[in-house]
Parts: sequence; C-alpha cells; structure tokens
Amino acid sequence: MAFEVVAAVLAGSLALLADAGHMLTDAGALAGALWATHLAARPPTDRYSFGWKRAEILSAAVNGVTLLVVAVLIAFDAIRRLIVPPHVHGITLVVVAAVGVAVNLTATAILARADRSSLNVRGVFAHILTDLYAFIGTLAAGCVILAFGYERADPIASLLVVGLMLQAAWGLLVASGRVLLEGTPESVDLDEVRRHLGELPEVLGVHEVHAWTLTSDLPVLSAHVVVADACLADGTAGQVIDRLQDCLVGHFDVEHSTFQLEPATHVDHERPEHG
Repeated sequence: MAFEVVAAVLAGSLALLADAGHMLTDAGALAGALWATHLAARPPTDRYSFGWKRAEILSAAVNGVTLLVVAVLIAFDAIRRLIVPPHVHGITLVVVAAVGVAVNLTATAILARADRSSLNVRGVFAHILTDLYAFIGTLAAGCVILAFGYERADPIASLLVVGLMLQAAWGLLVASGRVLLEGTPESVDLDEVRRHLGELPEVLGVHEVHAWTLTSDLPVLSAHVVVADACLADGTAGQVIDRLQDCLVGHFDVEHSTFQLEPATHVDHERPEHG
C-alpha cells in the first residue's frame, strides 16, 4: 500500500491512489475481522447470555460502511478528473497494477478456502476480491494510456472500482442489517413453520412465532404452541417438545428453538401483544 501511494503520486494516477485507499480499508477489515472472531469465541456470561457472537455481524456492517465512504470519496475525485484529466504515466500504472494483481490473486486464493458462510469472513473476502478487480481495471487503464494516450482511462478505471465497492458495500449492509434488525432468516418461511408444527397430533394451534438470526448460520425460533390439556396432565409434554424441535431441525435447519406450551384454555389470557 505504501509503495502504491508513492507510485500514485509520481504517476499522477487516481486509480492507483484509489487502490491504495481500498487497501487501507482492507487492512482495517482484516484487523476488525480478527478482533470480531476473537470476541465471538468468548463464552456466554450473565451479562451477555449469548456471548459476543454478534460481534462478527457488527464487523461486517463496519466493513460495508467503510467501503461505501471510500467509494464516495473516490467517485468525487474521479468525476473531477474526467472533466480535467491530468497527465498520467501509463508505464507506472501497468507495473504497479501487475504486482497488485499477483498479490491479490494470492490473498483471494487463501480466503476462498475460508468458511464464507460467516458474514464476517464474507466482509473481508469482499474487500480483497474488490481490490483484485480494481487492480485489473487499473492494469487495463495503464495499457490504454500507453497504447492510445487516452488519459481519461485512469478516472474511468477509478469509477469501475467505485462500482465494485458500492456493490460489495450494499451486499454487506443488507445482510448485516437484516441480522441486526432481527429479520426473519431467508431460509425460514414462517407460514411453513406454522403448518409443519400444526401437523403434530398433539398441537391444536401455533401463534406468536418469531424467527431471527443470532449470528451467521445460527437461526433462532420461538413460538407459543397450544396443546391438548391431556398432554400437559399425563406428562408427555416433554415428548411433544422433542417432536417440535425435531421438526424444525429436519425441515428448516433451525437447531436453537424455544417453545411455550399452553393449554387451550389459556388462549383467552393471552396479552394483546402476544396475539
């Protein structure tokens, strides 16, 4: 990154400077992801009963915000340079970008083997992959400048980087925002959940169903289940809970669930917010 900043100043290239700025956010993303992974591994406590598992979601959200901010700053300068293009040294662009492509290909290959079901890892991977595409665009811009002397290729390449960064930022912010706002996991259809749970012979009704994601690949569900009075009287309630949980695991891959069993006579006592 330091080498690229020097080269960008000497060559007068915004594309190289944009790549360097993106590499700075990469470094921050990697550091934040490592710290979030460390926090997520902490055990639950009385104060944080789920532990710090949401730390990785916060890290992904921060990554999305940093990509967005850097993209806006680069876009502003790129548009200015499109109007009044400065002189750019094409050979410097080609050499530095070629080195950048090689480095980021290696980094991308390493991260491609990681568990990208983790939103935290996906955030870091988005940074590195976008950086790779940015270097490829810068390399192409350098070749165009050398071949045709078209110096607007440099800010055009920068806008390509901006587009990639905005796409990555949007994906991260939407995914992390869905988790932070307790949105229903995409893999869980609440109507289907109600239907499957209602098919159990002891179940008379299902209501107050909530599903959310605690952290990557950890959906959680809770529900009030109305059962026959005899089920609560004859001691088979535990078996009913086992079947309810088996249903969720088998059909919806939800392993963390909480059920409140209620007799049919309790429906009249439900609070309005539990309708």
